[in-house]
Amino acid sequence: MTARGRFRRPLAAWWRRRTLHARLSLLVTGAVAVAVLAMAALAWTAVTQIQEHRLRADLSADARDIAARPDQWVPVPGPPGPRPDGPRHRLREAGPRWQRISADATVISVSGVPLPVTPAARRVAAGGHQPAQERVTVGDDTYLMVTVPAAGGGAVQVAIDQGPQDRTRAVFGLLLAAGCVTVIAGAAALGRSVARAGLLPVQRLTEAVEDVAVTMDLTKPVAVSGADEIARLGRSVNTMLAAIDTARQAQRTLVEDAGHELRTPLTSIRTNIELLLAVERQPDLAHRLPPEERAKLLTDLDAQVRELATLTTELVELSREETTREATEEVELADVVTAAVGRVRTRAPGLTFSTDLVPVTVRGRAGELERMVLNVLDNAAKWSPPGAPVHTELRADGEDWCRLTVTDSGPGIDEDDRPHVFDRFYRATAARAMPGSGLGLAIVAQTATQHGGTVATQAHEPHGTTVVIRLPRLPDAAP
Repeated sequence: MTARGRFRRPLAAWWRRRTLHARLSLLVTGAVAVAVLAMAALAWTAVTQIQEHRLRADLSADARDIAARPDQWVPVPGPPGPRPDGPRHRLREAGPRWQRISADATVISVSGVPLPVTPAARRVAAGGHQPAQERVTVGDDTYLMVTVPAAGGGAVQVAIDQGPQDRTRAVFGLLLAAGCVTVIAGAAALGRSVARAGLLPVQRLTEAVEDVAVTMDLTKPVAVSGADEIARLGRSVNTMLAAIDTARQAQRTLVEDAGHELRTPLTSIRTNIELLLAVERQPDLAHRLPPEERAKLLTDLDAQVRELATLTTELVELSREETTREATEEVELADVVTAAVGRVRTRAPGLTFSTDLVPVTVRGRAGELERMVLNVLDNAAKWSPPGAPVHTELRADGEDWCRLTVTDSGPGIDEDDRPHVFDRFYRATAARAMPGSGLGLAIVAQTATQHGGTVATQAHEPHGTTVVIRLPRLPDAAP
């Protein structure tokens, strides 16, 4: 691991341990700090450049004045102005140090302490036409020096001490630093206030959700006001709570109904087994259970166990989680229907099954779709009299839908029962004497809904029932 990685990992871990309030405060403070420091750097740079430009301009102007009339400028004490022997001048404060050198770099005249004659100054004095600007050291001080060609030959050097300028910049830098510290400290305090005010709705929402987690009262919605993102989050939480409450109620209903439905076959099985065990334990009572009654009892046990197994399988199908279901894919629905019809023919050999299928492609889970069709066919077979026909038809229904119908020749569904035939564990009065769990059509409705479709029943004349399933289909493949 690189040194950068070793540094970033503890920093990321530290950041994750901070509260959202602390993170927002740090982000606000950091953003303000970056902006303030950037502005301070720009101000420092701008002031330094302006100051440097002005200093160089003043030096260049002084140097040109002296170089234009070198004989009229002499290093004399006293105030500037004309002298009795002619128009002599003294350089103003902008350039307190100057000297004139000849073409061979010999100092002709000097004001104060002599300035160093650098190689650049020699080149200018020897006939160079470009002025030279450079920094030189005179004693313990640093000077900015300008060398320009003088009229009549040689050159003029003008220098100014940069100490006052440096001290001015130092004071300005200290003021900028103090201002930055003050502004950043204020931003930190303001960031905490802003974070606290901004996160107050989140804190209230958190407290409400925690209260729901403790009380398990999903019927109490979270108070929501406004139209901002926090209000949207609150409404989403309320929607989630309502969905969880609906799912919990459905689960509770399923468990209660399942317990009720399981109790009947289990009670019957237990009674029959106890009777068989009593006969086995007391052989002298065997005459009370003739062989034909014993065989009937065992047959009844077998039927009840099968019914219990079917009920258990259907309960598992209804309560299956989304994560345990097979992946969706393109399914040729006509093939699925053909497979389901083939299976039900072996279960009900006394009926006549006919099909009229058109190739239709849907997106779904082939296994669930086949079980859906099989449940409809089993229901039709259960209600159709021996030798009666059961007709299955598959057609395209518009550009985006397909229509699957299964028609039986049974007694039909009473109008009072029709709205409830797809409810879990619902069994019509006429169906209570027949085997079944009341879950087959509920699985049909659930599967159709999970695949984006619908299911309904229609009366078939002169008698019988038609189950109609509509599913969204994929567009026909291009030729």
